[in-house]
Amino acid sequence: MNKKPSGLLVSCETPSQAPGDKVELKKKVTLLRGISIIIGIIIGAGIFISPKGILKNSGSVGMSLVIWAACGVLSLFGALSYAELGTCIKKSGGHYTYILEAFGPKMAFIRLWVDLIAIRPAGMAVISLAFGRYILEPIFMPCNVPEFAVKLATSIGLTAVMYLNSMSVTWTARIQVLLTFTKLIPIAIIIIPGMIQLFRGETQNFENAFEVDGIQFSGLPLAFYSGMYAYSGWFYLNFVTEEVEHPEKTLPLAICISMTVVTFCYVLTNVAYYTVMTAQELLDSDAVAVTFAEKLYDNFSMVVPVLVSLSCLGSMNGGLFAISRMFYVASREGQLPEILSMIHVRRHTPIPAVIILYPLTILILFLGDIYSLLNFMSFMRWLFIGIAVLGLIYLRFTRPDMERPFKVPLFIPAVFSFTCFFMVFFSLYSDPFNTGIGFIISMTGIPAYYIFIAYDKKPKWILKLSDSINRSLQIIMEVVPSEY
Repeated sequence: MNKKPSGLLVSCETPSQAPGDKVELKKKVTLLRGISIIIGIIIGAGIFISPKGILKNSGSVGMSLVIWAACGVLSLFGALSYAELGTCIKKSGGHYTYILEAFGPKMAFIRLWVDLIAIRPAGMAVISLAFGRYILEPIFMPCNVPEFAVKLATSIGLTAVMYLNSMSVTWTARIQVLLTFTKLIPIAIIIIPGMIQLFRGETQNFENAFEVDGIQFSGLPLAFYSGMYAYSGWFYLNFVTEEVEHPEKTLPLAICISMTVVTFCYVLTNVAYYTVMTAQELLDSDAVAVTFAEKLYDNFSMVVPVLVSLSCLGSMNGGLFAISRMFYVASREGQLPEILSMIHVRRHTPIPAVIILYPLTILILFLGDIYSLLNFMSFMRWLFIGIAVLGLIYLRFTRPDMERPFKVPLFIPAVFSFTCFFMVFFSLYSDPFNTGIGFIISMTGIPAYYIFIAYDKKPKWILKLSDSINRSLQIIMEVVPSEY
């Protein structure tokens, strides 16, 4: 399935590139940077804005905290499974690479197709919109932010993140570390005074926390679904495995540290909320962190939207850094245009793979119905993550001699893959219309696979045109094939 590079500009040397220096992605992701990628992507706007979904569907304060903790443990199971996959399959690409290794190119391409046309551009547009809205909120208070201003700020933020990822891997990683520490500031601002309130005896909102009459067993699956979505992002370090220093050690350690930190932050943040707000006040709030800050800090509450916007910026930066590597690897495997597996001759960044999402994200941002698209496709995300983890179990039996520097007990991937498939089944049961549309969109990947990948008798004029475009883009972007 691999394609041979065209060879254009391979011998190109520049003043900053010594003869014989390999043009490749360098191993610049240390343990700290790996932790910052995972934490920086997982902790977005959700924990600050709308944790009320879990409370609403669980029916009680106590049960909501149990679900937050349980989802953290189950997400750790998934992360540990990916740690094993990442240490025995030392390629970047995450879900795509593991499905490719376990189940072949067709299944992997369908996953790639769904990501490329829907999930990634819509997901990037949503988190970018959150950044644009909250960065402008202090300027327009107490009025609503104009929609065009939000989209303009969103476009500027998105462009800045794309530019940073195109220019330097080192600076992208450094900024990610900074943004991760920045987003832990509002977490600390919530947790510390919340714990002080708790130790002062402000426990009235925890009375009858597990009241049976309030627990809605029919809503627990939906609450669980919301919780798992809040923790999603633990898999992104596996997208950049080839750039991780000593991945056999760094990957499992970064994953374990990150998931422990995030789970404690999420649970303690929710405990802190309940020390100041009643369950009903939390349900009535459109922005829980802002309401919390208004109750405790008065005017200081204006700072919270800025901190939330920086949190979103961290998710944008880390997400783009990771996702671009999946497109880079898919191109190297021959499932995307060859240009996407090329690297800048001086900066050693995969510029084409970084900017591929930009046009579609901007288009969806201004013209598309982003949230409907996400509703259509969200269940597919868990389906393919479940398939990837199922691949771990499959490889244990079909390739028992594969080197596995890090190995988890089989019950961990078994429990997690069952959880993923349960969420897919629940999506089909609770929202068959949107799930059905998402399934139909995903299935368009099958004819796309046969047209673009499997069919090898393409007309010569198409091949010549493709080669001409490829060479022109190489010259414009100063990129060459990677020496992987």
